[in-house]
Amino acid sequence: MLRAAVISALSVLPGTGAATTLDLPSGAQLTAEATEAQARALLPLGPWADGAVQTVPAEGQVSLRAWRLPGGARTTLQVLEPLRAQLLENGYEVQFACADHVCGGFDFRYAMELLPEPDMHVDLGDFQYLLARRAGAAGPEHLALTVSRAPEAGFVHLTHVSAAAAPAPSVVASSKSFAAVPVAGLPSAAGGGRIALDDLEFGTGDADLGPGPYPSLAALAEALAAAPAARLVLVGHTDAVGGLDGNVALSRRRADAVRARLISAHGVAPGRVTAEGIGWLAPRADNADPAGREANRRVEALLLGG
Repeated sequence: MLRAAVISALSVLPGTGAATTLDLPSGAQLTAEATEAQARALLPLGPWADGAVQTVPAEGQVSLRAWRLPGGARTTLQVLEPLRAQLLENGYEVQFACADHVCGGFDFRYAMELLPEPDMHVDLGDFQYLLARRAGAAGPEHLALTVSRAPEAGFVHLTHVSAAAAPAPSVVASSKSFAAVPVAGLPSAAGGGRIALDDLEFGTGDADLGPGPYPSLAALAEALAAAPAARLVLVGHTDAVGGLDGNVALSRRRADAVRARLISAHGVAPGRVTAEGIGWLAPRADNADPAGREANRRVEALLLGG
């Protein structure tokens, strides 16, 4: 069924009965939706490799929805990261995340089951994908997000699978800003709006943040003080040595350590900063050599307008 409606928030009713709300940028329009009560969706759980994409089969009520965002100024990451943070706050665990060529480009995109063009447009060189899962009393809930853009618009696709046949996400409008806030003295990393905090020092294989001082944290605190409605997302990353679960846990502990330092040493209010870790799922360099692995071990920040 096709329809267009101005929206800004996306509410999911989990099996526990508590409502979850995910905000989309103001002015987004629902372009298409399809729901099947008893179906099976194959959701990507890894990048294209050796001629295939690893998938997780999710069964139950399957809901597909797509939105068009006004303008093309926001990067795909600037749209995805606030949604990722909200998912974590509402009990979801990120199982996999990747971007365009890291996912596998053309091959990965066509392994995804998405609503067709023009309702959901995917630029093969500029898209983000995230798969999250939440446990429920009647079975697991899976939620896959795909974000892409064209010169004049952005696009968001949501696949929601609930074993308990929970209602599909209902959607309405948001006044929140999804624009990245500039931080003086800190260069943004490639990907639009991300800030790599490369001056941080951690012990090998642990999450103990060295004593510092760290100019990057002082700059973040100053930026938050200058923008009272802004909020900060910290994301920990690792190299590809070791298993995913252990690396996700380590990267999350490191991001938590940075959050704790911002709160204790720089007076940042706890409610304005969240921390997560995604292990080696989003490398910025080749893990095949030592220099690449070192570059991939980092904490990044995304400062978003309120």
